Amino acid sequence: MRIHALPPQLVNQIAAGEVVERPASVVKELVENCFDAGANQVTIDIEQGGIRQIRIRDNGCGIVKDDLALALSRHATSKIASLDDLEQVGTMGFRGEALPSISSVARLTLISRTPEADCAWLVSADGTEKNFDPQPDPHPAGTTVDVRDLFYNTPARRKFLKAEKTEFAHIESLIQKLALARFDVGFVLNHNQREILHLKPATSLTEQEKRIAAICGSAFIELSVKIDYAASGLQLHGWVGLPTFSRGQQDQQFFYVNGRLIKDRLVAHAVKQAYQDVLYHGRHPVFVLYLTLDPALVDVNAHPTKLEVRFREGRTVHDFLFQALHRSLAAQRPGSEGGIAIDHQSLPDAQVQVPNPAAAPAPLQASLPLDLSEPPARTGQPEPSAYRPTARPAVNVPEQILAYAKLYPTDDTPPAAAPASAMPPLGFAVAHIHNIYILAETADGIILVDAHAAHERVTYERLKQHYHQSAIVSQPLLLPIKLQVTAAEADLAEREHAFFHDLGFELTRSGPETVVLRATPALLAKTDVDRLVRDLLADLLNDGFSRQVEEKINAVLATMACHGSVRARRKLSIDEMNALLRDMEQTERIGQCNHGRPTWVRLSHQDLDRFFMRGQ
Repeated sequence: MRIHALPPQLVNQIAAGEVVERPASVVKELVENCFDAGANQVTIDIEQGGIRQIRIRDNGCGIVKDDLALALSRHATSKIASLDDLEQVGTMGFRGEALPSISSVARLTLISRTPEADCAWLVSADGTEKNFDPQPDPHPAGTTVDVRDLFYNTPARRKFLKAEKTEFAHIESLIQKLALARFDVGFVLNHNQREILHLKPATSLTEQEKRIAAICGSAFIELSVKIDYAASGLQLHGWVGLPTFSRGQQDQQFFYVNGRLIKDRLVAHAVKQAYQDVLYHGRHPVFVLYLTLDPALVDVNAHPTKLEVRFREGRTVHDFLFQALHRSLAAQRPGSEGGIAIDHQSLPDAQVQVPNPAAAPAPLQASLPLDLSEPPARTGQPEPSAYRPTARPAVNVPEQILAYAKLYPTDDTPPAAAPASAMPPLGFAVAHIHNIYILAETADGIILVDAHAAHERVTYERLKQHYHQSAIVSQPLLLPIKLQVTAAEADLAEREHAFFHDLGFELTRSGPETVVLRATPALLAKTDVDRLVRDLLADLLNDGFSRQVEEKINAVLATMACHGSVRARRKLSIDEMNALLRDMEQTERIGQCNHGRPTWVRLSHQDLDRFFMRGQ
């Protein structure tokens, strides 16, 4: 069979198969064109879920009359002119495929006017890239693209479309995501001539948070952390939900790279790692995050729909994202005003949410060590204290804890006379309720603390700190383990010998596809080191980084912390409870235990008055 050139309409229909999956795909391409045109107002009119009509209007720069035919031709664009432009794309669209591809599977009309033109011009297209005859039109400055009868000439694809309600739900979700990408643009979304969404441009931080609340819910803003972090030419800003404000699905995770909404495995892994030991199992974090970097360091031409990108320095980006999120979450400690917030969908069994701290004390310092010995067997004598700070040289005891220690007495009498100005963030203990929960009085209300969960986090963070401050102890194996690996993995083990040594492994190459393990980190002696080393090599070979060892070590430390923490039903004295409260105020990630459950909740005076209808 002879080779022949395909007709333009068929070429465009093939391209449409890559970029036009459903009505929402059309909306995405056209709205992104509005962004590139400099519009600050976009109106989207949808009929029958976009199957019958999609009309998108903007007040952007418009298209001159002589360029209308080119706009509807394949591989014609104003956004790139050379390979250099392609390697540092600064616009949302750049392929020059969207309009001709859409016009090949729908009836498309394009109307546009530049600010200096006397009138607008209208053209229609059918994907053949022929017979363009511009007609004058009274359209104001800007552009309107009217798409009707999607897939009218490709019935095989039309039958795969879902119900009208489903298709519109995809469009509405898309517009919400695009609205989070561009706070400077106003959006109006109508469906079947009924207004569904109306968002005004949001320039101030307050207006931006209102827009986020309108899309993600007011609870998200109330229970999130504002992030603004920069390093190594990368900048990350946005909002991340507190670990206790999580969801059962990944439906509120919005990540933007230079203003472009993306889905990326590397990003997802960094976020997962940052929330690793503070998120309840089976739950997913919520976030709206914006990463800004040099366009030359990210390839946005990795996928036809441009939903995937490729970072040129993937490991650097991964570590940057992890550190930014990890530090921001770690800095959330008691020390701010806040009220109780409950979200029945956020945690299993409608658990209470921790309020968003607006301020945090000084960075984590060394704290009073705990006696982690096993509790004694029950006898006829009273039980020893469950929470026992032990003696330590005064130079290692934080001054803040010493100051707090002077504020509460040594007997079991609550310090009711303590002045409000001297009241620490978590207040002073009043009672141990049911031998489980600590009730503390604060300057503006009360605090309830799950003693075991809070002590578990305090102990865990202390163990991690002590562990990482000392060199990793390596333990030789009685019998070396010979591992059969791929040649690439053996090369990696040989090349990264120093890296493995720093982690506590003695790993040497003994053949083309063989490595020998002679020592492991002492803390991981009882784990499956064979599988761990294989996973570590696979991660390093695939991604260039791995946190397998850190995860395993943290898991062991978490188990130690759990077994060494205050047990429920053990009566605590006022001194013991106050000591725990003071340690909580100095501990990172204290809002959740090692399993992601809340450790404390605040009830303000206003909350209490509302419960008892005082002043109403």
